[in-house]
Amino acid sequence: MLWVIIIGLLPPGGVKAFDTPSDGGGSVTIRWELSPSETLSQFLGYRILRGESEAGPFEEVGYVIKGRGEYQDRSTEDGKSYYYLVVGVAVGDSVASSVVGPVISSAQWFNANRLNVLIFTFLISLFVLLYIRRAKRERLFIRKIPGLDAIEDAVGRSTEMGRPILYSFGLGLLSDVVTIASLSILSRVAKKAAEYGTRLIVPNYDPLVMTAAQETVKQAFTEAGRPDLYNEGDITFLTQDQFGYAAGVDGIIVREKPGTCFWQGYFFAESLILAETGHSVGAIQIAGTIAVTQLPFFIAACDYVLIGEEMYAASAYLRPEPQMVGSLKGEDIAKALIMALIIFSALWGTVGVLLNQWMGSSTLLDAFHSFVNWFTVGE
Repeated sequence: MLWVIIIGLLPPGGVKAFDTPSDGGGSVTIRWELSPSETLSQFLGYRILRGESEAGPFEEVGYVIKGRGEYQDRSTEDGKSYYYLVVGVAVGDSVASSVVGPVISSAQWFNANRLNVLIFTFLISLFVLLYIRRAKRERLFIRKIPGLDAIEDAVGRSTEMGRPILYSFGLGLLSDVVTIASLSILSRVAKKAAEYGTRLIVPNYDPLVMTAAQETVKQAFTEAGRPDLYNEGDITFLTQDQFGYAAGVDGIIVREKPGTCFWQGYFFAESLILAETGHSVGAIQIAGTIAVTQLPFFIAACDYVLIGEEMYAASAYLRPEPQMVGSLKGEDIAKALIMALIIFSALWGTVGVLLNQWMGSSTLLDAFHSFVNWFTVGE
Protein backbone atom coordinates (compact mmCIF):
# COMPACT_ATOMS: atom_id res chain seq x y z
CA MET A 1 0.00 0.00 0.00
CA LEU A 2 2.90 2.33 0.81
CA TRP A 3 4.34 1.63 -2.65
CA VAL A 4 1.07 2.75 -4.24
CA ILE A 5 1.03 5.92 -2.16
CA ILE A 6 4.61 6.81 -3.13
CA ILE A 7 4.60 5.85 -6.84
CA GLY A 8 0.89 5.82 -7.62
CA LEU A 9 -1.27 3.33 -9.47
CA LEU A 10 0.36 2.42 -12.79
CA PRO A 11 -1.77 2.29 -15.97
CA PRO A 12 -1.80 -0.61 -18.43
CA GLY A 13 0.68 -0.14 -21.27
CA GLY A 14 0.94 -1.04 -24.93
CA VAL A 15 -2.77 -0.58 -25.60
CA LYS A 16 -3.76 -1.58 -29.13
CA ALA A 17 -7.17 -1.52 -30.80
CA PHE A 18 -7.80 -3.19 -34.14
CA ASP A 19 -10.57 -4.71 -36.25
CA THR A 20 -11.25 -8.26 -35.05
CA PRO A 21 -9.84 -10.59 -37.72
CA SER A 22 -11.86 -13.34 -39.42
CA ASP A 23 -15.25 -12.13 -38.19
CA GLY A 24 -18.52 -10.95 -39.64
CA GLY A 25 -17.99 -7.33 -38.64
CA GLY A 26 -19.31 -5.31 -35.72
CA SER A 27 -16.34 -6.14 -33.47
CA VAL A 28 -13.12 -4.43 -32.35
CA THR A 29 -10.41 -6.17 -30.29
CA ILE A 30 -8.51 -4.25 -27.62
CA ARG A 31 -5.26 -5.63 -26.18
CA TRP A 32 -2.93 -4.25 -23.56
CA GLU A 33 0.02 -5.11 -21.35
CA LEU A 34 -1.00 -5.90 -17.80
CA SER A 35 -0.47 -3.12 -15.29
CA PRO A 36 2.53 -3.59 -12.93
CA SER A 37 0.08 -2.74 -10.14
CA GLU A 38 -1.72 -6.07 -10.64
CA THR A 39 0.47 -7.60 -7.92
CA LEU A 40 -1.39 -5.52 -5.35
CA SER A 41 -4.37 -7.04 -3.62
CA GLN A 42 -6.24 -3.74 -4.03
CA PHE A 43 -6.11 -3.99 -7.82
CA LEU A 44 -9.45 -5.13 -9.26
CA GLY A 45 -9.43 -5.08 -13.06
CA TYR A 46 -9.84 -2.95 -16.17
CA ARG A 47 -12.61 -0.78 -17.54
CA ILE A 48 -12.75 -0.38 -21.31
CA LEU A 49 -13.97 3.02 -22.46
CA ARG A 50 -14.99 3.99 -25.99
CA GLY A 51 -15.53 7.32 -27.69
CA GLU A 52 -16.23 8.63 -31.16
CA SER A 53 -13.48 11.25 -31.03
CA GLU A 54 -10.04 11.42 -29.44
CA ALA A 55 -11.19 14.16 -27.08
CA GLY A 56 -14.21 12.18 -25.90
CA PRO A 57 -16.65 11.86 -24.34
CA PHE A 58 -15.97 8.22 -23.46
CA GLU A 59 -18.44 5.63 -22.22
CA GLU A 60 -17.78 2.26 -20.61
CA VAL A 61 -18.39 -0.68 -22.95
CA GLY A 62 -16.84 -3.48 -20.91
CA TYR A 63 -15.02 -4.63 -17.81
CA VAL A 64 -12.29 -7.26 -17.47
CA ILE A 65 -10.96 -8.75 -14.24
CA LYS A 66 -7.23 -8.56 -13.54
CA GLY A 67 -5.02 -11.11 -15.22
CA ARG A 68 -6.62 -10.65 -18.63
CA GLY A 69 -5.22 -8.39 -21.32
CA GLU A 70 -7.82 -8.58 -24.08
CA TYR A 71 -11.39 -7.53 -24.66
CA GLN A 72 -13.68 -7.71 -27.70
CA ASP A 73 -16.14 -4.88 -28.18
CA ARG A 74 -18.97 -6.51 -30.14
CA SER A 75 -21.24 -3.46 -30.22
CA THR A 76 -19.48 -1.39 -32.90
CA GLU A 77 -20.98 -0.13 -36.15
CA ASP A 78 -19.04 -1.07 -39.28
CA GLY A 79 -17.45 1.87 -41.13
CA LYS A 80 -17.48 4.13 -38.08
CA SER A 81 -14.32 5.39 -36.31
CA TYR A 82 -13.84 4.67 -32.60
CA TYR A 83 -11.26 5.58 -29.96
CA TYR A 84 -10.48 3.50 -26.89
CA LEU A 85 -8.71 3.75 -23.57
CA VAL A 86 -8.21 1.19 -20.82
CA VAL A 87 -8.60 2.20 -17.17
CA GLY A 88 -6.87 0.23 -14.42
CA VAL A 89 -9.16 0.04 -11.39
CA ALA A 90 -8.10 -0.44 -7.76
CA VAL A 91 -9.90 0.06 -4.47
CA GLY A 92 -10.55 3.80 -4.23
CA ASP A 93 -8.38 4.67 -7.23
CA SER A 94 -8.10 4.32 -11.01
CA VAL A 95 -5.69 5.31 -13.76
CA ALA A 96 -6.25 5.52 -17.51
CA SER A 97 -4.01 4.59 -20.41
CA SER A 98 -3.43 6.82 -23.39
CA VAL A 99 -6.16 7.01 -26.02
CA VAL A 100 -5.74 4.74 -29.06
CA GLY A 101 -7.48 4.98 -32.40
CA PRO A 102 -9.11 5.57 -34.71
CA VAL A 103 -10.17 1.99 -35.45
CA ILE A 104 -12.92 0.89 -37.83
CA SER A 105 -14.63 -2.51 -37.74
CA SER A 106 -15.50 -4.39 -40.92
CA ALA A 107 -16.50 -7.85 -42.08
CA GLN A 108 -13.94 -10.20 -43.65
CA TRP A 109 -14.61 -12.28 -46.74
CA PHE A 110 -12.72 -15.29 -45.42
CA ASN A 111 -12.58 -16.71 -41.89
CA ALA A 112 -8.97 -17.83 -41.50
CA ASN A 113 -9.92 -19.73 -38.34
CA ARG A 114 -11.87 -22.16 -40.53
CA LEU A 115 -8.96 -22.92 -42.84
CA ASN A 116 -8.86 -26.44 -41.38
CA VAL A 117 -12.46 -27.01 -42.50
CA LEU A 118 -11.61 -25.80 -46.01
CA ILE A 119 -8.62 -28.13 -46.27
CA PHE A 120 -10.56 -31.21 -45.12
CA THR A 121 -13.52 -30.35 -47.35
CA PHE A 122 -11.15 -30.09 -50.31
CA LEU A 123 -9.48 -33.42 -49.48
CA ILE A 124 -12.76 -35.29 -49.04
CA SER A 125 -14.12 -33.82 -52.28
CA LEU A 126 -10.91 -34.81 -54.04
CA PHE A 127 -11.23 -38.42 -52.83
CA VAL A 128 -14.85 -38.58 -53.97
CA LEU A 129 -14.07 -37.19 -57.44
CA LEU A 130 -11.10 -39.51 -57.89
CA TYR A 131 -13.13 -42.59 -56.98
CA ILE A 132 -16.04 -41.54 -59.19
CA ARG A 133 -13.58 -41.33 -62.07
CA ARG A 134 -12.14 -44.71 -61.12
CA ALA A 135 -15.62 -46.27 -60.83
CA LYS A 136 -16.31 -45.28 -64.44
CA ARG A 137 -13.30 -47.32 -65.57
CA GLU A 138 -13.58 -50.40 -63.36
CA ARG A 139 -15.89 -52.17 -60.94
CA LEU A 140 -15.05 -51.19 -57.36
CA PHE A 141 -15.40 -53.63 -54.48
CA ILE A 142 -18.23 -53.12 -52.01
CA ARG A 143 -18.45 -55.57 -49.15
CA LYS A 144 -21.48 -57.82 -48.99
CA ILE A 145 -24.46 -56.58 -46.99
CA PRO A 146 -26.57 -59.67 -46.12
CA GLY A 147 -29.71 -57.65 -45.43
CA LEU A 148 -29.73 -56.22 -48.95
CA ASP A 149 -28.78 -59.52 -50.56
CA ALA A 150 -31.77 -61.12 -48.81
CA ILE A 151 -34.34 -58.81 -50.43
CA GLU A 152 -34.94 -61.07 -53.42
CA ASP A 153 -35.22 -64.19 -51.25
CA ALA A 154 -37.61 -62.43 -48.87
CA VAL A 155 -39.88 -61.27 -51.69
CA GLY A 156 -39.76 -64.75 -53.23
CA ARG A 157 -40.73 -66.29 -49.90
CA SER A 158 -43.82 -64.08 -49.66
CA THR A 159 -44.73 -65.04 -53.22
CA GLU A 160 -44.42 -68.76 -52.48
CA MET A 161 -46.57 -68.41 -49.35
CA GLY A 162 -49.17 -66.32 -51.16
CA ARG A 163 -48.79 -63.53 -48.62
CA PRO A 164 -48.22 -59.78 -49.11
CA ILE A 165 -45.10 -57.76 -48.24
CA LEU A 166 -45.23 -55.02 -45.60
CA TYR A 167 -42.82 -52.07 -45.73
CA SER A 168 -42.54 -49.37 -43.04
CA PHE A 169 -40.48 -46.15 -42.86
CA GLY A 170 -41.04 -45.91 -39.12
CA LEU A 171 -41.54 -42.40 -37.76
CA GLY A 172 -39.12 -40.71 -40.15
CA LEU A 173 -39.99 -37.55 -42.07
CA LEU A 174 -39.19 -36.81 -45.69
CA SER A 175 -36.52 -34.34 -44.55
CA ASP A 176 -34.58 -37.14 -42.80
CA VAL A 177 -31.65 -38.58 -44.74
CA VAL A 178 -32.49 -42.07 -43.50
CA THR A 179 -35.95 -41.79 -45.08
CA ILE A 180 -34.41 -40.85 -48.43
CA ALA A 181 -32.13 -43.88 -48.15
CA SER A 182 -35.14 -46.05 -47.29
CA LEU A 183 -36.90 -44.91 -50.47
CA SER A 184 -34.05 -46.45 -52.47
CA ILE A 185 -34.58 -49.76 -50.71
CA LEU A 186 -38.34 -49.51 -51.26
CA SER A 187 -37.74 -49.04 -54.98
CA ARG A 188 -35.82 -52.32 -55.14
CA VAL A 189 -38.42 -54.16 -53.04
CA ALA A 190 -41.28 -52.80 -55.17
CA LYS A 191 -39.56 -53.80 -58.40
CA LYS A 192 -39.09 -57.37 -57.17
CA ALA A 193 -42.66 -57.48 -55.89
CA ALA A 194 -43.90 -56.41 -59.33
CA GLU A 195 -41.78 -59.04 -61.06
CA TYR A 196 -43.19 -61.76 -58.80
CA GLY A 197 -46.74 -60.35 -58.79
CA THR A 198 -46.78 -59.92 -55.01
CA ARG A 199 -48.89 -57.36 -53.17
CA LEU A 200 -46.93 -54.59 -51.39
CA ILE A 201 -48.41 -52.76 -48.37
CA VAL A 202 -46.78 -49.52 -47.15
CA PRO A 203 -48.46 -47.88 -44.10
CA ASN A 204 -47.09 -44.38 -43.44
CA TYR A 205 -46.63 -42.10 -40.46
CA ASP A 206 -46.09 -38.92 -42.50
CA PRO A 207 -48.28 -37.72 -45.43
CA LEU A 208 -45.28 -36.43 -47.42
CA VAL A 209 -43.49 -39.74 -47.03
CA MET A 210 -46.68 -41.46 -48.21
CA THR A 211 -46.69 -39.36 -51.39
CA ALA A 212 -43.02 -40.10 -52.06
CA ALA A 213 -43.61 -43.81 -51.43
CA GLN A 214 -46.55 -43.87 -53.86
CA GLU A 215 -44.45 -42.32 -56.62
CA THR A 216 -41.52 -44.64 -55.88
CA VAL A 217 -43.65 -47.79 -55.99
CA LYS A 218 -45.54 -46.63 -59.08
CA GLN A 219 -42.28 -46.01 -60.94
CA ALA A 220 -40.84 -49.36 -59.83
CA PHE A 221 -43.93 -51.25 -61.02
CA THR A 222 -43.76 -49.41 -64.35
CA GLU A 223 -40.06 -50.21 -64.80
CA ALA A 224 -40.84 -53.86 -64.09
CA GLY A 225 -43.47 -53.82 -66.84
CA ARG A 226 -46.40 -54.40 -64.45
CA PRO A 227 -48.10 -51.02 -63.92
CA ASP A 228 -51.43 -52.87 -63.76
CA LEU A 229 -50.44 -54.37 -60.39
CA TYR A 230 -49.94 -50.97 -58.76
CA ASN A 231 -52.61 -50.21 -56.16
CA GLU A 232 -52.43 -46.75 -54.62
CA GLY A 233 -54.72 -47.88 -51.80
CA ASP A 234 -52.02 -50.20 -50.45
CA ILE A 235 -49.78 -47.20 -49.70
CA THR A 236 -51.74 -45.37 -47.04
CA PHE A 237 -51.44 -42.77 -44.30
CA LEU A 238 -52.30 -44.05 -40.82
CA THR A 239 -51.65 -41.42 -38.14
CA GLN A 240 -48.93 -39.15 -36.77
CA ASP A 241 -49.38 -40.49 -33.26
CA GLN A 242 -46.44 -42.72 -32.34
CA PHE A 243 -48.26 -45.60 -30.68
CA GLY A 244 -51.36 -45.07 -32.78
CA TYR A 245 -49.17 -45.79 -35.80
CA ALA A 246 -47.67 -48.84 -34.09
CA ALA A 247 -51.15 -50.16 -33.27
CA GLY A 248 -52.33 -49.56 -36.84
CA VAL A 249 -49.36 -51.41 -38.35
CA ASP A 250 -49.80 -54.27 -35.88
CA GLY A 251 -53.44 -54.54 -36.92
CA ILE A 252 -52.43 -54.78 -40.58
CA ILE A 253 -49.89 -57.49 -39.74
CA VAL A 254 -52.42 -59.55 -37.79
CA ARG A 255 -55.08 -59.25 -40.50
CA GLU A 256 -52.95 -59.58 -43.64
CA LYS A 257 -50.27 -61.91 -42.20
CA PRO A 258 -47.43 -60.70 -44.48
CA GLY A 259 -44.73 -63.15 -45.45
CA THR A 260 -42.04 -60.44 -45.23
CA CYS A 261 -41.75 -57.27 -43.15
CA PHE A 262 -39.30 -54.50 -43.97
CA TRP A 263 -38.56 -52.03 -41.16
CA GLN A 264 -36.40 -49.41 -42.88
CA GLY A 265 -36.21 -45.92 -41.38
CA TYR A 266 -36.12 -44.15 -38.04
CA PHE A 267 -37.81 -45.93 -35.15
CA PHE A 268 -38.33 -45.18 -31.48
CA ALA A 269 -39.95 -47.18 -28.66
CA GLU A 270 -42.36 -48.89 -31.07
CA SER A 271 -39.57 -50.86 -32.78
CA LEU A 272 -39.85 -53.98 -30.62
CA ILE A 273 -43.66 -53.91 -30.71
CA LEU A 274 -43.63 -53.95 -34.51
CA ALA A 275 -40.87 -56.54 -34.83
CA GLU A 276 -42.44 -58.92 -32.31
CA THR A 277 -45.81 -58.70 -34.04
CA GLY A 278 -44.16 -59.51 -37.36
CA HIS A 279 -42.38 -62.44 -35.76
CA SER A 280 -45.66 -63.74 -34.32
CA VAL A 281 -47.12 -64.28 -37.81
CA GLY A 282 -43.98 -66.04 -39.05
CA ALA A 283 -42.76 -63.26 -41.34
CA ILE A 284 -39.14 -62.96 -42.41
CA GLN A 285 -38.02 -59.52 -41.22
CA ILE A 286 -35.33 -57.21 -42.57
CA ALA A 287 -34.73 -54.10 -40.46
CA GLY A 288 -32.52 -51.07 -40.87
CA THR A 289 -32.13 -47.93 -38.79
CA ILE A 290 -29.62 -45.33 -37.61
CA ALA A 291 -31.30 -45.16 -34.17
CA VAL A 292 -28.59 -46.73 -32.01
CA THR A 293 -30.97 -47.25 -29.08
CA GLN A 294 -33.31 -49.40 -31.20
CA LEU A 295 -30.71 -51.60 -32.89
CA PRO A 296 -30.59 -54.20 -30.06
CA PHE A 297 -34.34 -54.80 -30.38
CA PHE A 298 -34.18 -55.26 -34.13
CA ILE A 299 -31.15 -57.54 -33.83
CA ALA A 300 -33.04 -59.70 -31.31
CA ALA A 301 -36.33 -59.90 -33.24
CA CYS A 302 -35.39 -59.69 -36.94
CA ASP A 303 -33.61 -61.98 -39.37
CA TYR A 304 -31.42 -59.30 -40.96
CA VAL A 305 -30.47 -55.81 -39.79
CA LEU A 306 -28.85 -52.91 -41.65
CA ILE A 307 -26.80 -51.08 -39.04
CA GLY A 308 -26.31 -47.33 -39.31
CA GLU A 309 -24.47 -46.30 -42.45
CA GLU A 310 -25.25 -49.58 -44.19
CA MET A 311 -28.59 -47.94 -44.98
CA TYR A 312 -26.83 -45.00 -46.60
CA ALA A 313 -24.81 -47.42 -48.72
CA ALA A 314 -27.97 -49.14 -49.97
CA SER A 315 -28.38 -46.88 -53.01
CA ALA A 316 -24.87 -47.62 -54.25
CA TYR A 317 -25.20 -51.31 -53.37
CA LEU A 318 -28.54 -51.89 -55.10
CA ARG A 319 -27.82 -49.67 -58.10
CA PRO A 320 -24.02 -49.51 -58.53
CA GLU A 321 -23.76 -46.41 -60.69
CA PRO A 322 -20.29 -44.76 -60.87
CA GLN A 323 -21.40 -41.57 -59.08
CA MET A 324 -22.92 -43.48 -56.17
CA VAL A 325 -20.15 -46.07 -55.82
CA GLY A 326 -17.42 -43.45 -56.21
CA SER A 327 -19.00 -41.25 -53.54
CA LEU A 328 -19.29 -44.21 -51.18
CA LYS A 329 -15.67 -45.28 -51.66
CA GLY A 330 -14.36 -41.72 -51.42
CA GLU A 331 -16.16 -41.16 -48.12
CA ASP A 332 -14.82 -44.47 -46.78
CA ILE A 333 -11.24 -43.47 -47.61
CA ALA A 334 -11.77 -40.09 -45.94
CA LYS A 335 -13.12 -41.80 -42.80
CA ALA A 336 -10.13 -44.16 -42.75
CA LEU A 337 -7.73 -41.21 -42.93
CA ILE A 338 -9.58 -39.42 -40.12
CA MET A 339 -9.35 -42.55 -37.95
CA ALA A 340 -5.63 -42.83 -38.72
CA LEU A 341 -5.18 -39.16 -37.82
CA ILE A 342 -6.95 -39.68 -34.47
CA ILE A 343 -4.75 -42.68 -33.64
CA PHE A 344 -1.60 -40.80 -34.69
CA SER A 345 -2.61 -37.78 -32.59
CA ALA A 346 -3.24 -39.95 -29.52
CA LEU A 347 0.21 -41.55 -29.86
CA TRP A 348 1.82 -38.16 -30.49
CA GLY A 349 0.26 -36.61 -27.39
CA THR A 350 1.12 -39.63 -25.23
CA VAL A 351 4.78 -39.66 -26.30
CA GLY A 352 4.97 -35.89 -25.82
CA VAL A 353 3.69 -36.12 -22.23
CA LEU A 354 6.05 -39.01 -21.40
CA LEU A 355 9.09 -37.19 -22.80
CA ASN A 356 8.13 -34.08 -20.88
CA GLN A 357 7.88 -36.06 -17.62
CA TRP A 358 10.98 -38.22 -18.06
CA MET A 359 13.41 -35.93 -19.90
CA GLY A 360 11.97 -32.47 -19.33
CA SER A 361 11.64 -31.92 -23.09
CA SER A 362 8.46 -30.06 -24.02
CA THR A 363 9.19 -29.57 -27.73
CA LEU A 364 7.06 -32.49 -28.90
CA LEU A 365 4.27 -31.64 -26.45
CA ASP A 366 4.21 -27.98 -27.52
CA ALA A 367 4.00 -29.05 -31.16
CA PHE A 368 1.10 -31.34 -30.27
CA HIS A 369 -0.76 -28.51 -28.51
CA SER A 370 -0.26 -26.29 -31.57
CA PHE A 371 -1.61 -29.08 -33.76
CA VAL A 372 -4.71 -29.50 -31.56
CA ASN A 373 -5.29 -25.73 -31.41
CA TRP A 374 -5.25 -25.58 -35.20
CA PHE A 375 -8.21 -27.97 -35.24
CA THR A 376 -10.16 -26.29 -32.44
CA VAL A 377 -9.57 -22.60 -33.14
CA GLY A 378 -12.55 -22.43 -35.51
CA GLU A 379 -15.08 -23.83 -33.04
